[in-house]
Amino acid sequence: MINSELSHLRGSPFGALRSLLDPLPPAPGLEPVLLTIGEPQHKPPQLMIDALRANEHLYGKYPPIEGTADLRAAIAGWLRRRYALPEDMVDPDRNIAPVNGTKEALYMIASVITERAATGATKPAILLPTPYYHVYHAAAIMAGAEPVFLPAGAETHFFPDLDALDPALLNRTSAFYLCNPSNPQGTVASAEYLRKALSLARKHNFMLIVDECYSEIYDTTPPTGILEICREEGGTLDHVMAFHSLSKRSSAAGLRSGFCVGEASLIKTFLHLRSFAGAASPLPVCAAAAALWNDDTHVAENRALYHQKFDMAEEIFGSRFGFYRPEGGFFLWLNVGDGVEAAKRLWTKAAIRVLPGRYLSVAGADGINPGDPYIRVALVASPESSKEALTRLADSL
Repeated sequence: MINSELSHLRGSPFGALRSLLDPLPPAPGLEPVLLTIGEPQHKPPQLMIDALRANEHLYGKYPPIEGTADLRAAIAGWLRRRYALPEDMVDPDRNIAPVNGTKEALYMIASVITERAATGATKPAILLPTPYYHVYHAAAIMAGAEPVFLPAGAETHFFPDLDALDPALLNRTSAFYLCNPSNPQGTVASAEYLRKALSLARKHNFMLIVDECYSEIYDTTPPTGILEICREEGGTLDHVMAFHSLSKRSSAAGLRSGFCVGEASLIKTFLHLRSFAGAASPLPVCAAAAALWNDDTHVAENRALYHQKFDMAEEIFGSRFGFYRPEGGFFLWLNVGDGVEAAKRLWTKAAIRVLPGRYLSVAGADGINPGDPYIRVALVASPESSKEALTRLADSL
């Protein structure tokens, strides 16, 4: 017996890419370059390595599901610094849950907040932008909800149009997943947009799930965080859950460490579920994560490397392919006409792998997939490697 809901899960975009490109030979004589997955290749901070080594004797102990007090305090301190929060707005013992990277938490939270419908009744809805992170869709399906895709095109700054949402849909919505900065498009939601999204969540009683994992990689202006909006709207965290990670901020994808922050009752229930279905972060990892959240210098150094790559991309592409500098995150979202054909050409002519936008999007009722014209390019390699790869890319399309 297998849960029939599993048949509704969409495949990984990277699996689709392998099926597309693995049968094709890469361009001969060139070193293959992968610009597909958002895995930063910058060297992780030494302070992370030092903390892991200093605490390696703790690998023999079972860690608590809620992480360590030092880690939660470091996270709370960072939130206060980053978003100018009052001291009492975020309680490290009640509002914060450390997790093993945000992927598992983004998946699990939907099951915490979604009440399954009775057989034959209308399912609750979970709202997802398209393009989207494929984990959001899996979370909605396995929570017993109806995933409702909301177009997020250039005409709305690559975020869903909140004014177009039907109140009847909002009344049966349990959650709205919002990625800010947007992935893959690299735009940043305005404070006004976030304020309206929060207002809708509170009016229609659904959870606003804000994935802010790219928030510390930005071009000029730090993206507004949903907690800043909560601060301005009275300081409560009801109907909000925000997610942050060290994978992008600190180039520490292998550490598998992040956190979610939200209303105390939700965090308590989430941790209760994780005590059955989630693995706690090892104590040396908690120590390393605390060291990283307590330090902002390495983040600024990391961000400077991305600025170099944004400059290179702007110089190489100019206005070609609808290029614009990412406001946040490290992806380029290039309009090449046909993303699938461009991906095949770049692999066979330039030995470069990029991700077609089609694999990150869903076709609407009109049959049009908004990702079809695009490719996503991850600027995660060193500036030197990135320059060579972007030059090859531009010369091959």
